[in-house]
Amino acid sequence: MALSPKEAEVLTLTALGYSDKEIGVKLNIAYGTVRNHIDRIVLKLHAQNRTHAVIIYKLLNKHWLEEYYETYRDSLDSRRVLSY
Repeated sequence: MALSPKEAEVLTLTALGYSDKEIGVKLNIAYGTVRNHIDRIVLKLHAQNRTHAVIIYKLLNKHWLEEYYETYRDSLDSRRVLSY
């Protein structure tokens, strides 16, 4: 089953290291809504947990994170997620 655009966005931010609270703030949605999206993502992808869901989605969509890297690069740098 395909992810909705919002679910894909939540999963992308999850893969980029954002916490549920940070995702809620970034997308202007409630923490509970973020949790609901993640729960649906895990179910749709038949994953064991959120990390497994990220791995499955990446295997199904080879260029997935590359598409979003440019969008979130500045915030990743400021959060020191990227190391050089």
